[in-house]
Amino acid sequence: MAEPPSDWPSRVTAQLARIRSGAPGALDDLLPLVYQELHRLAEIALQRERPGHTLQPTALMHEAFLRLFGGAAPSFSDRAHFLGIAARVMRQVLVDHARARRAQKRGPQFQIPLRENLAVAAPAAGLLELDEALDRLAREDTRLVALIEMRFFAGMTAEETAEARSESVHMVRHDLRYAQARLRRILEGPSLRS
Repeated sequence: MAEPPSDWPSRVTAQLARIRSGAPGALDDLLPLVYQELHRLAEIALQRERPGHTLQPTALMHEAFLRLFGGAAPSFSDRAHFLGIAARVMRQVLVDHARARRAQKRGPQFQIPLRENLAVAAPAAGLLELDEALDRLAREDTRLVALIEMRFFAGMTAEETAEARSESVHMVRHDLRYAQARLRRILEGPSLRS
């Protein structure tokens, strides 16, 4: 896929301002502007999923777009805000898809065996456990969760994240390393359900 034109950020921000002001047709004009970028982010998000994942990039992108704009017109302040929320919505779509798949596998007859000592259970690395860990981290620092979502769910580079958030690349990389360490501790620590 080709890179967006150099004026793409300002065009997206201007279009989002039109949507906020209620300009007729503004939402319809936004989709062609962001389609390629959202599709690229969806492809990257799905590269991290298990092989044979049933959700395709186009379906993920369309579902995210519907969730973003399907109800009341959202109010994004700029492109960075839009991309951050899009990353969060892609995470939600992937988590919902994983929950539905897990529920399908279980069926009504499925029973969960409980271990004697739940605190020493092996660390979980599945998407649902990661989502729970991110929710726990969000109670401490929502900014770190936004960085993780932009980097790992939307596939943005540290440079793209820094540009979108108007922060230094050094700070974004530092905070991403810190966020990953915090997530590792949460995932390896006591049960996420506590």
